[in-house]
Amino acid sequence: MIISSETLARRIAQGRGSAPADLVIRNVRLYDLVTGNLMPTDIAICGDTIVGTYGDYQGARIIEGRGRIAVPGFIDTHLHVESSLVTPMEFDRCVARHGVTTAICDPHEIANVLGRAALDYMLEGAGRTVMDLRVQLSSCVPATHLETAGARLEAADLVPYRDHSKVIGLAEFMNFPGVVHADPASLAKIEVFSDRHIDGHAPLLRGFDLNGYIAAGIRTDHETTTIDEALEKIQKGMTILIREGSVSKDLHALAPLLSIATSPFLAFCTDDRNPLDIAEEGHLDFIIRTAIRLGVPPLAAYRSASLTAATAFGLRDRGIIAPSKRADIVLLDDLEACAVSDVIAGGVLIGPEAYAGKTPVPPVGLDSMKARAVSAADFHVPAAGPGARVIGVIPGKIITEDLRMELPVRAGEMLCDFDKDAVKVAVVARHGINDNIGRGFVHGFGLKRGAIASSIGHDSHNICVVGADDADMALAVNRLVAIRGGFVVVEGGEVRAELPLPIAGLMSDRPYEELIAPLEALRHAAKALGVVLAEPFLQVAFLPLPVIPHLKISDRGLVDVNRFELIG
Repeated sequence: MIISSETLARRIAQGRGSAPADLVIRNVRLYDLVTGNLMPTDIAICGDTIVGTYGDYQGARIIEGRGRIAVPGFIDTHLHVESSLVTPMEFDRCVARHGVTTAICDPHEIANVLGRAALDYMLEGAGRTVMDLRVQLSSCVPATHLETAGARLEAADLVPYRDHSKVIGLAEFMNFPGVVHADPASLAKIEVFSDRHIDGHAPLLRGFDLNGYIAAGIRTDHETTTIDEALEKIQKGMTILIREGSVSKDLHALAPLLSIATSPFLAFCTDDRNPLDIAEEGHLDFIIRTAIRLGVPPLAAYRSASLTAATAFGLRDRGIIAPSKRADIVLLDDLEACAVSDVIAGGVLIGPEAYAGKTPVPPVGLDSMKARAVSAADFHVPAAGPGARVIGVIPGKIITEDLRMELPVRAGEMLCDFDKDAVKVAVVARHGINDNIGRGFVHGFGLKRGAIASSIGHDSHNICVVGADDADMALAVNRLVAIRGGFVVVEGGEVRAELPLPIAGLMSDRPYEELIAPLEALRHAAKALGVVLAEPFLQVAFLPLPVIPHLKISDRGLVDVNRFELIG
């Protein structure tokens, strides 16, 4: 962006102290990301830009630091706004107060439902936030040819958005087999963004195949779950985005790798984090304090949360509190506890006044739930041999196990086995393209009765339902359609709890504060069915996710995505 001579002159004068700064944060202890020292200073700000540090300043407006610690604003390097269950503006209100001043989102979920209309919606929303919400254009819509999404985005569909001011580059390239095997459609997308940032998504990818993947220009990965994998990837030039979301929790496994020496190669992300977890634990502030509690040096944690993140994504105007940098500043009462006191984003103090007069983007996708009505018979699973392949849920992970179990059979139908914790799971197509239903079994929920269902079903976002009773499963699916998407708990033919998510079946049109009580009710109702998972609804949502070499449920049956063929 070209900066006018007049603006430059104002910045220079205010930085030199020859003119009062627009805003001064007085008497803070600046956390120096070079040395780790706490340095007493004022911070002078001109408009949205820091112009002065390491000195005393006069300003037209003053924020009293009162000796609090000033650190750079936190950067969430990879997330899906949709997974917060709220609109971009509500997401801003929800997480900015936790110190997040930049968030890099991939509208992959809503794009798989609505296509280009989703990109338009998210980019317009990003233009109305106080924090700087940046967008990576969704690379895998649909995520795989093995299931039915609501839309398709080819390289030509992404080109018109390439130079949008809010766009950084190409979002997580989930189809890493397509990259490794030089699939023409995959390479066409990478070619368009070959001079821009390209996000990776490569769980368990190692060795020569990893080399080929990185050689395509892919620079980051948030799917790494072990230290060995992370070390290989950073040694090969990637930046690893350590993820701690509501379901995928990799921080404890990867924290031992994060040191002052490795911090330039490791950043943080949440990927998918719901508002209940944000309310109870926090957002990036939670990740930082948890990392420090696990033994990560504070300097390494705060570098990763800001400077490393900015560098990795080419955001050269932020990441450190210094002249010429964007005025993204977090004031802390305690460094190790990451106790956020005040947040300044682009020179604006986060608070009710910052959002006054801002209007949300009109909702989209209100008619996206096009699934046909289902009955209990739709969830019968025909017996096909002496045993069954069962998806094994791993708590805190989105990868799953391929289990084999002997399940009871009656009149040619395979049944649940509660002693083995094997209950039914099904995916019901909801985009109006077909009426397919995929059926199987899942282990790890602990569910003993009833059903839980979600219209969030990564990545194609068909309806996913887990249940112990066919009739309750049918009621849960039909109720989801009636409320235009969301989460539902059913027991004994009655709806016990629900949360409507009418925007594309993914997001609420309500303020984030109003989602806390329904989410708590859903969690309580699920536990009453015997569910043992901490986040059962997001775990349901991730059951359809293809993860090599594990199994997934598609809307056409069980799929071995390692071989890319139907097996059931």
